[in-house]
Amino acid sequence: MTVRALRGATTVDEDTEAQVTERVQELLREVMDHNGLVEDDIISIVFTATADVVSMFPATAARGIGFGAVPLLCAAEIPVPGAMPLCVRVLLHVDTDRSRQELRHVYLHGAKGLRDDLPG
Repeated sequence: MTVRALRGATTVDEDTEAQVTERVQELLREVMDHNGLVEDDIISIVFTATADVVSMFPATAARGIGFGAVPLLCAAEIPVPGAMPLCVRVLLHVDTDRSRQELRHVYLHGAKGLRDDLPG
């Protein structure tokens, strides 16, 4: 097994606990499904959120679908002028036998066009 990193992002329509929970959980499920991963494959997850997402920690949403044993960290996204608003990004460190070219990064909702250069 090799340590690899997976990226993803999503947006919310409004900063509410319900919307952040729904979108973060959807994002994590999609990343896991697209890459054939289970919780034991995950080493750690880092979340960032733009300054307009403050209703809850994205890590709290992750724990709600079974990531309680995975180290999770939330951080603020750098406030670059013109950056996508209401955005949550994720970086998963995983144990996998897949090559970098086989990994599928996941971008949902308003974040779909953020990284068109990555396989998805």
